[in-house]
Amino acid sequence: MKNIFLICFVFLFSLFAKDENKIVVAGPFATVSHPIMHMIETDALKDLGKKIEFRLWKNPDELRALILKGDVDFMALPTNVAANLYNKDVDLKLLNVSVWGILGMISRDPNLKTLKDFKDKEIAVPFRADMPDIVFQELAKKSGLDPKKDFKIQYVASPVDAMQMLILRRVDHALLAEPAISIALRKTDSFPIKLVAPDLYRSVDLQKEWGELFQTKAKIPQAGLAFLGDTKGKEELINRFLSEYEKSLSWYKQNPKEAANLVVKTLPMLEEQGLADSIEHVTFESIKANEAMEDLEFFFSILQNSDAKLIGGKLPKKELYYKSN
Repeated sequence: MKNIFLICFVFLFSLFAKDENKIVVAGPFATVSHPIMHMIETDALKDLGKKIEFRLWKNPDELRALILKGDVDFMALPTNVAANLYNKDVDLKLLNVSVWGILGMISRDPNLKTLKDFKDKEIAVPFRADMPDIVFQELAKKSGLDPKKDFKIQYVASPVDAMQMLILRRVDHALLAEPAISIALRKTDSFPIKLVAPDLYRSVDLQKEWGELFQTKAKIPQAGLAFLGDTKGKEELINRFLSEYEKSLSWYKQNPKEAANLVVKTLPMLEEQGLADSIEHVTFESIKANEAMEDLEFFFSILQNSDAKLIGGKLPKKELYYKSN
């Protein structure tokens, strides 16, 4: 009987014990995750005896579930979600910011050049109270508009839903993040722009609008990588992971067709040609979190003044930002 109990205990322990030879990275299907596919393809941590496994999360609730499960090492996520989790006592460090420009308006009207031009128009917006919506709301308010009264916003569950509404002509305008913008242009034969009358047009670049309205750089610290758990004794792994991510990010930018082909193998919900098109339209640069602190705190302070819940109620302490030795 004792042997049966011992066997059961060992079996259960093996189910829940963490595989020390595996690095688990959780990320969305958005651009911030794409260099990770190249890291997996090239077995980037092979010399450390580590295999990288990617786990997709589709919304913040799924990310929280992965965190609670406790077997995630690194996360690709929006920066405000990192701040929110940290302020809710999740033990994590923000490692870098890699996505600085990914949001834009797309429209059937080629004459809409600023957010003010979209006043009174119906706009499909994905992820209510998430990064695209947050940036849109702040820009609208800075433009002297009331987001609730001056636009007819139709919230949808995902960028794919917003894109489908555009393609099916259920709406004429949408707020999207790359690669959804480029995929929508491909699906409606609006890209390459060689047609006399394309169905859809790239409209307002929200990063440029941000720079002009807030009198700052035309980029927004939108997404990056974080490490979950105590970093003590893990510095070598973390620094190496960041270094390999930067290399794969560089490869991703320089090889759009090959990168798109690779990413779609893991994320088949994306369309390969549109994804390849999108890469030149993303401001993608890996900046270490402690070096991006000024930009992050400026962004977080704007969110705090608007709705403190977006960052967990307060500006996060400086301990959020990982600093390599």
